[in-house]
Amino acid sequence: MFLDERLEKILEILSKEKKVKVNDLAHKFKVSEVIIRKDLKRLEIEGKLRRTHGGAILLKELVHTIALEDRIINRTKQKEKIAEKIISHIKEKEVIFFDVSSINYMAAERLSKIDKSLKIITNMPSIAALFNKNSQIEIIIAGGDYHKEIGGIIGSEAINNISRYNADKAFIGCAGIDIDTGRVMNFDANDGNTKRKIMDISGQNFLVTESKKINETGSFNFSNLKEFTGIITEKNKLEYSNDIRKKLSEDDTDIL
Repeated sequence: MFLDERLEKILEILSKEKKVKVNDLAHKFKVSEVIIRKDLKRLEIEGKLRRTHGGAILLKELVHTIALEDRIINRTKQKEKIAEKIISHIKEKEVIFFDVSSINYMAAERLSKIDKSLKIITNMPSIAALFNKNSQIEIIIAGGDYHKEIGGIIGSEAINNISRYNADKAFIGCAGIDIDTGRVMNFDANDGNTKRKIMDISGQNFLVTESKKINETGSFNFSNLKEFTGIITEKNKLEYSNDIRKKLSEDDTDIL
């Protein structure tokens, strides 16, 4: 088989399976692993994939930031299920922090209809309007500069304000997760650094995201899977592949 033909076949496999391993490709094409690594390096230079430890994944375009109000309107079944799971992990009298996230907004909507006593700290002002005067839930809005597109209060002033509080649990959204390196990403440095500070003041941190964000790409790395107590998606543990379950287990991150 000629080189160009092998490269084309590798891309065909990658488009179907989203991920390939060097040893599998070497066996399939009856060539050495050294040759396959050179093939993958060439395809990476051409911008057609991203190499990982022991293989490669399909290179996806960056998912651009979508305004919060548009994300809230897009009420997928997956997001609704994650919001329900979030509620199940919140106990009476706890202090929780809701990061800027459409899923957290949906979780707050549910809490506004539940007779539960707790405190919510958030940098998402739209959450406050969900709670009426009779609610037992106390709301604290972190101060600072409001970012219209992101829909939250982020940046240095927000970080200074957030640092004055302590939370039992924080629920953090993201734009992408690199399952091989454990990197958790978003698109804005100010937003990412604000998320970082929220995590610093919380006893437990939970990553809340749709499962499709696994192996999506963001432009700013704000954390690592190892720093989260658990990841909350619409899927249950057994719905994930063995590779993903193994990697999350290695990072001591539970699938909730």
